Amino acid sequence: MTQLEMQGLAAKNASRVLSIAGTAKKNAALEAIASALEARREEILAANQEDMTAAKAAGMRPSLQDRLALDGSRIAGIVDGVRQVAALPDPIGEITKMSTRPNGLVIGKRRVPLGVIGIIYEARPNVTVDAAALCLKSGNAVILRGGKEAFHSNQAFVSIMRDALESAGLPRDCVALVTDTTRQSAAELMNLTEYLDVLIPRGGAGLIKNVVENAKVPVIQTGVGVCHVYVHGEADLDMAARIIHNAKTSRPSVCNAAECLLVDRAVARDFLPMAWQLLQTKNVELRGCPETRAILGDFVVPASEEDWDTEFGDYILAVKVVGGFDEAVEFIHAHGTSHSEAIVTNNYFAAQQFLDQVDAAAVYVNASTRFTDGNEFGLGAEIGISTQKMHARGPMGLEELTSSKFVIYGTGQIR
Repeated sequence: MTQLEMQGLAAKNASRVLSIAGTAKKNAALEAIASALEARREEILAANQEDMTAAKAAGMRPSLQDRLALDGSRIAGIVDGVRQVAALPDPIGEITKMSTRPNGLVIGKRRVPLGVIGIIYEARPNVTVDAAALCLKSGNAVILRGGKEAFHSNQAFVSIMRDALESAGLPRDCVALVTDTTRQSAAELMNLTEYLDVLIPRGGAGLIKNVVENAKVPVIQTGVGVCHVYVHGEADLDMAARIIHNAKTSRPSVCNAAECLLVDRAVARDFLPMAWQLLQTKNVELRGCPETRAILGDFVVPASEEDWDTEFGDYILAVKVVGGFDEAVEFIHAHGTSHSEAIVTNNYFAAQQFLDQVDAAAVYVNASTRFTDGNEFGLGAEIGISTQKMHARGPMGLEELTSSKFVIYGTGQIR
């Protein structure tokens, strides 16, 4: 039996204990985790510094270093996230439907845990705690497989959480970390059908594509975020400039950041200079269509066809002038990834058409795409943002980590 198979077996056994742990016990375990993370903060920071030193030596992009870095404020946010999950209603055991059949059978559907969840993700160590907290509250054991860039941070987090679980009377193996960060371990995890009930990839396009195409374990596909902000001809241009500035620059490395700006031709000459005035404060590189370059000048890099389909994850923004609403929607259909799309407009009918016609997990009117986030949606933390249409879509909180079983009450009925 391989090391990963042993972890899988231990997680499966732990999941049976966790699945019948009451809400009070799960919440106590989450509070123990939060308190332990606070108490051992310096240990986490020291581990993260090892990862940051290696990242800088390897020439990691600054935007990716930002995703990797931890400080006191970010750890406090992670701890707060754990406590927010503890405060959420427990979905397990909820009866979502109940009816009585003509023969007297009472048939209901009850929420139950998925079982053992595997998560493959990249250089964001906060995911380690967010994912574990959500899985624990929803009664699932979890096997975490992070990237090598965050290895020491992840190891510190998981060690602390396992100790806290044990102190709270739950099995340590409710949370496990794959310590082999090679491709071999990822491939093995994708085929761990005997122990894993579902696998969730969270990261860039290459990782997600690899998991979706090669996993034998059922996969919930989280999304690559080629997100658009469309400035309609009847938009409040000051508002639109603030929205695109926030959507692109507040944290460009995350999947809900805007990657493409679409502007109606009717307002492009007025709007693009306004937007650029804000974007240049963060040194955003623009890659624009010929009309964009004609308005703003040659400092705008000519956009390639590839740029319209790229999740830059950096201070780079593709910009296209469109002829109107229909062209904008068609462009989003052609190049979007069904993640998050926004329109800025004062026209009620255009807003409603956009909500109706744009196919994405989150569709916005007059707001930044950066709100597509479990915490912002009131879900506590999130396991990822699903762009598929089966079972879960959008930010995945507690309910999305459950399945259901039929429960049937009889009085001796036979068929």
